[in-house]
Amino acid sequence: MTDTFKAFVIAKGAEGQAQSASWHEMGLSELMDGDVTVRVRHTTMNYKDALAITGTSPVVRRFPMVPGIDLAGEVIASDSAEFAVGDEVILNGWGVGETHLGGYAGIARIRSEWLLHKPEGLTGAQCMAIGTAGYTAALCVLRLQALGASPAGGPVLVTGASGGVGSFAVALLAALGFEVHASTGKRSEGAYLKALGASQILDRAEFSEKGRPLGKERFAAAVDSVGGQTLANVLSVTRYGGAVAACGLAQGYDLPTTVMPFILRNVTLAGVDSVMADKAHRRAAWTLLTERLDLGHLQQITAEFRPDEVEETARALLAGKIRGRMVMNID
Repeated sequence: MTDTFKAFVIAKGAEGQAQSASWHEMGLSELMDGDVTVRVRHTTMNYKDALAITGTSPVVRRFPMVPGIDLAGEVIASDSAEFAVGDEVILNGWGVGETHLGGYAGIARIRSEWLLHKPEGLTGAQCMAIGTAGYTAALCVLRLQALGASPAGGPVLVTGASGGVGSFAVALLAALGFEVHASTGKRSEGAYLKALGASQILDRAEFSEKGRPLGKERFAAAVDSVGGQTLANVLSVTRYGGAVAACGLAQGYDLPTTVMPFILRNVTLAGVDSVMADKAHRRAAWTLLTERLDLGHLQQITAEFRPDEVEETARALLAGKIRGRMVMNID
């Protein structure tokens, strides 16, 4: 095992100064506590990573910090009975990249309870192409199914459809036989979303401005990664007995709605958290992905970026210039 490795480090600036972020040489002694040491092969650029790297939002709660809330690699040292040297593993969330040094490094030391064995049938790179976005989308789909959503119930709406979570939600729901309506602010992405399985493309402007407390019943269920006014409008047009899985706040964390969809239409608003989900839910999500996700769609959703493009990619993601998923090969 090498004693040093490259890591992308975010350092807190002096009082009144911006943070700094760049690649540095790190040593094993600088890693945090954990019973499994992983040689990282691939990681991703998530919205949360982009916020941390640019300093746009106070995502990082400990400095210095290595971002990267997802990682895939192989075990090179272990004090855990669950994982042996040579095992291929993946990680999503658990505060990694926020409070615990993350995946933008050649080596990461992780707690075994945060890790999963790499799903059979997927490479590490494919797992990172899926990443937290795809895994969160799978959790949302499973939550809707648990609440009774089925293809026979009617169309399902996906907001933020050309983003990471939205793209996977469209693909998974379509693969399960649902009629999927995809809402996006990028009309140019219509062909892309239809290739993933969307039957109709809707302009996000339909949902982004203030609407009525109750609108015409349109959707049997929805996956929302936008929040704010969009989520309020989605709730107002959800059919009687329908459910909305909410997992994001790209438009905002406020929810300017009323109780009317809940008490007059029996609508369920189901929050979906991917960061602290237990292993049973994680395994179920990854099983759904391995069984239902078309790997051809995965290739359409994914692009790569280089280690020297980290900051550029983060800015592009926050500016809405990136479709789908971005994967980085740490090697």
